[in-house]
Amino acid sequence: MFFAGGWNIIWLFIFVPLVVFVYFRTRARGDVAFSSVKDLKEVKTSFLVRARHIPIFLRVLALSLLIFGLMRPEKGIEESKIRTEGVDIMLVLDISGSMMAEDFVLNGQRTSRLEVIKNVVKDFIKKRSNDRIGLVIFSGRAYLQCPLTTDYGVLLKFVDRLSIGMIEDGTAIGDGLATALARLKDIQSKSKIVILLTDGVNNRGKVDPMNAAALSAAIHVKVYTIGAGSKGQVPFPVQDFFGNKVYQWAVIDVDEDLLKKMAEATGGKYYRAVDFDSLKKIYNEIDRLEKTKIETKSYSEYHELFVPFALAALILLLIEEVLRYTRFRTLP
Repeated sequence: MFFAGGWNIIWLFIFVPLVVFVYFRTRARGDVAFSSVKDLKEVKTSFLVRARHIPIFLRVLALSLLIFGLMRPEKGIEESKIRTEGVDIMLVLDISGSMMAEDFVLNGQRTSRLEVIKNVVKDFIKKRSNDRIGLVIFSGRAYLQCPLTTDYGVLLKFVDRLSIGMIEDGTAIGDGLATALARLKDIQSKSKIVILLTDGVNNRGKVDPMNAAALSAAIHVKVYTIGAGSKGQVPFPVQDFFGNKVYQWAVIDVDEDLLKKMAEATGGKYYRAVDFDSLKKIYNEIDRLEKTKIETKSYSEYHELFVPFALAALILLLIEEVLRYTRFRTLP
């Protein structure tokens, strides 16, 4: 049973003892005087006399029921078992300088890889409901940006603040994966995955990517790798002598062989994202693939109990009034 009106109504119960006090206080003295009560003491007490307090009992009970009704008790009338999904996910994102390349289009405008990836990742986070998600970023080094959490609002703020230049440049893929695994290795969970996205070739860091993949397989963490960026020459923004943005064409390689091997070693899968739509489809597919069933109980409908409580209180008050002016009527 739940109280939709809240427990702030419970203070009304102070009137219950007050009503009892006033009742016995006003009945403490009689209005008929006797010269002696010696003979009256020998008279046996009848049932009606012993039961003379029934009306106040009914009144107190009615008042209590009415207060309970005002607290708006609710009862779940249909209990159902719902199977939901829960996964521990570490997002590992490359924020190296090459992510400035503007070979993706978002809302009809040429946009940097990082901005498009942020957009897709935020959409991916918003679609989750029961998963713990963390964030690791890397370029020349790797850092834990946000530990595993279900507070998606905080996580979305961290993603929003990502920018190129936060870390010294380079591409430390192995360090990025190792940092994520450090947060997952001691967690007891049925499903733990890493989604690693990069647009370059491993050229920095202390941990070899394949060694990190082997560790991932050993602790049963599946790794999905994503190679981001168009193949061939891509437009890269630079500033000219006057400070205006102009484009230079550059070739940015993605080490697809390495990313494929890393994914295969852990039981994951490799994807190539060449534009906004393909990147979004990749995250949607991973969303469908990685789901762990968790059974929870839920009430799908609630029934208000105010009316039954109020009706019972009204009936008791009517009975109390009838008895007070009939069987338990007192002389004025």
